[in-house]
Amino acid sequence: MTDRILNDARKIRKLVREAEALADESMLAFARLKQAMIAARQNPAMEVDTGQRALMRLTQAEAQALAMSTSLLRVHDELSKVARETASGDDGSPTDIEPSAIQEFVERAAVTA
Repeated sequence: MTDRILNDARKIRKLVREAEALADESMLAFARLKQAMIAARQNPAMEVDTGQRALMRLTQAEAQALAMSTSLLRVHDELSKVARETASGDDGSPTDIEPSAIQEFVERAAVTA
C-alpha cells in the first residue's frame, strides 16, 4: 500500500470513529433530555399531558439518531470492504462484520435509549 493510501485510510478510520462516537453521544443526550422532561412533568402542579407532544417529537428524534447510527455502521462495513479490496500484500484473510453483529448493536442501543 502506498503512503498516500495508508494515510487516507488512517484519516478515514479516525473520522469514522469520531462520527460513530458523536452518534452515540447524541443518543445519550436525547435520553438525558427525555429523563429530565418526564421528571419535570411529575411535578404535582403540572397537568398529566404537559409536554406530551414534545416527548413524541423527541422520541422521533431518538429513532432518527438510531437510524443514523445504523447507517454509520453500514458505512464502516463498506469501508472495511474497500480496505480489503485495495490493500496489497495482505494474507487474504478479511475481517468480516457479520450482519448479526450490526443487529445486536442496534438492539442493545435500543434497550439503553
